[in-house]
Amino acid sequence: MTYDKVKQASKLSVGTKQATKSVELGKALEVIVAKDADPRMIDKIVNLCLKSGIEITYVDSMKLLGKACGIDVGAAVAAIINE
Repeated sequence: MTYDKVKQASKLSVGTKQATKSVELGKALEVIVAKDADPRMIDKIVNLCLKSGIEITYVDSMKLLGKACGIDVGAAVAAIINE
C-alpha cells in the first residue's frame, strides 16, 4: 500500500513547494499526490513529473497522506527522495 511506502521512506519532501523543488533537482524517485487536493495546487508538479518521467501515485486523501508523512495536517503532495 502506498501509505506504507511513504511511512517507510527514509527521506521525504512534504508539501507542494518542497516536492516540486525535489523533482526539479532530480532527487525525487516517486511523487504521491492526494486525489482531493486542489487541482491548482498540484497541476504544476503533476506536469513536471510527466515531463521528467517520475512516477506519480495517487492516494485518496490529503488527511491520510499527511498522517503517513508524520504531520498533523493534510498534505497535497509528498515526494520520496533518493538519498
